[in-house]
Amino acid sequence: MSAGIAWAPLLPWPLIAALGGVGAVLLAVGALRRGRGLFWRLTALAILVLALFNPRWIHQKTDPQKDVAVILADTSPSQGVGQRRAQTATALEELKAALAGIADLDVRIVEAGGDGPGGGDGTRLFEALESAVADIPAGRFAGALVVTDGQVHDAPKAKASPFGPAPVHLLLTGQPGERDRRIVIDQVPGYGLVGKEITLSYRVEDREAEGREPAATGGTAPITVRVDGRVAARETVPVGARQPLTLTLEHAGPTVIELEAGPLADELSTVNNRAAVAVNGVRDRLRVLLVSGQPHPGERTWRNLLKSDPAVDLVHFTILRPPEKDDFTPLRELALIAFPVQELFEVRLREFDLIVFDRYLVRHILPPAYFQNIVNYVRDGGALLVASGPEFAGPQSLGETALADILPAQASGRVLVAPYRPAVTEVGRRHPVTSAIEPAAGARPWGRWFRQIEGTQQSGTPLLAGPDGLPLLVLDHAGEGRIAQFMTDHTWLWARGYDGGGPHAELLRRLAHWLMKEPELEEEALTAEARSGTLTVERRSLDPKPATVSVTTPSGAVSTLTLTPQQDGRAAATLPADEPGLYRTEDGVRTAFAAVGALNAPELADLRATPEPLRPLVEASGGAIRWLADGVPAIRRTLPERAAAGRGWVGLTQNGAAVVVGINQVALLPWWLTLTLALGALAAAWWREGR
Repeated sequence: MSAGIAWAPLLPWPLIAALGGVGAVLLAVGALRRGRGLFWRLTALAILVLALFNPRWIHQKTDPQKDVAVILADTSPSQGVGQRRAQTATALEELKAALAGIADLDVRIVEAGGDGPGGGDGTRLFEALESAVADIPAGRFAGALVVTDGQVHDAPKAKASPFGPAPVHLLLTGQPGERDRRIVIDQVPGYGLVGKEITLSYRVEDREAEGREPAATGGTAPITVRVDGRVAARETVPVGARQPLTLTLEHAGPTVIELEAGPLADELSTVNNRAAVAVNGVRDRLRVLLVSGQPHPGERTWRNLLKSDPAVDLVHFTILRPPEKDDFTPLRELALIAFPVQELFEVRLREFDLIVFDRYLVRHILPPAYFQNIVNYVRDGGALLVASGPEFAGPQSLGETALADILPAQASGRVLVAPYRPAVTEVGRRHPVTSAIEPAAGARPWGRWFRQIEGTQQSGTPLLAGPDGLPLLVLDHAGEGRIAQFMTDHTWLWARGYDGGGPHAELLRRLAHWLMKEPELEEEALTAEARSGTLTVERRSLDPKPATVSVTTPSGAVSTLTLTPQQDGRAAATLPADEPGLYRTEDGVRTAFAAVGALNAPELADLRATPEPLRPLVEASGGAIRWLADGVPAIRRTLPERAAAGRGWVGLTQNGAAVVVGINQVALLPWWLTLTLALGALAAAWWREGR
């Protein structure tokens, strides 16, 4: 409750002043003439002027208002290190219990942290704090208690506190003097050419107690380099120095490069000891050697397909005149280019990405040693495609050369001539080359073919079958290379649209890309993708058995995940991914990685607990810094402009705010009193003048 005098003028202030001035002038004239009764006239004038000011006695009834304090708890990923979350939970319970006993204080508890599971933007605490105090009147904010490890990336830099005179106290989780090691990839190309070297740079930082620079620790650190899950190098590097790393991209598509530093003695956490990047491998040009042997109606099918792709450099030779042919035609009348056998199959063989034999007939143009060169080329990572015709069933077949060691199918000697429609095999429905091109139920069937080279499958995977289930298209691996074999030469019928045709262009495109090891066409593949806090693991395999994979989180925890079978040979499953960093997925053979958040995010740049980012704000607000390892400080109420912290305690301002709920007004000079006093003063003046 409060009381006092208030003024409510009956006339504007300038008019009252003018009237008072006129009265004063008249009194001054009377004084000059030595008139009597001036005192009483002055009294009457003062009463009238005071009455015009209308003084009132104001009596207010107020309702005290509680102050508001905010407890801001950091829930960012760095709080998961060590016992920080347990410290935070304990501190919250003790603070809530202590503040609950203060009658004139309301408490708001706000939890905030990084932007999503990855913390890509760092810990954003003060956006949440500003939002929490936005609706609190300035006269009621008692202060804030911030429970965090100090790794905050949106702290105000201004010397003055944006929260007014209320104190902001920092209650630090963790322990003083913590140590941490991290690995940082400084520079990495976004893409590289397949078969060419790329160079990236990285460094290892050892962060000791506060006040020491990362490189000041000296020493060395063991580094393990993995490429697509396989260990590529192990080396020891000096701490703090930038190190180059040179690697060769072996395939198109993403190549995941992972670097892992050995742990530091007494290290706080190894969550940031690993870093990974994905470099996209692209092919400069696809170099293809096409050798056409026996002439046939579909001879130009392969040439037209390969020439239509601008990314293909095609070298095409058609053997029209075998060496044994002798028709006495003068050499000067033969407009033919000599077949550079030695140049192609000995000197420059390994410059080609793919070799295609289209109905090749062995006529001793290639010496037997050159076929062995092709075998070695394939086993060392090359690709071979054989489109067979009737000659493959005869004595001049490629199956009678050194290629027999790597060809997945061998001819029986018979050629079947009858109409049939190619069919996708059961395993072909799971293979990415043919699973996407099979006609849907009720759709128009593929056009018919009329020739099938009878043979037996010795290895590989049959994707298409002909009459009686005979292998029609067989794919196989030989060493590091790949082989595709057609047991027919009638694919050109689809290109011509005969009997409705078929997906010859898509089939041959997918086949060529599989031979080139394009990642999206791998029949055995494992992928992992993190999105919106969920890790999705997908495995593609020709094996229909249920698959299980192991998932290793950034903190090192390992769990087993059972995949649910889907169509096209795929199986997938999901699990929550709320921990930032690199997730490793393994199925026993293959390894896949997925990054949650930015691997070099500010949230993981330094895991040590530190007050430095918040020190300017705390000091500007008059708050205090306390380590929770020393215990939760006591809470006291302090008056404005007084010290807000002391030994073992921190204070919250007691503002004493109140709201007026009622007002009682009493006029000090009511009209009747004013009239009585003024007339009395004038009567006294007249009486004095009459004597």
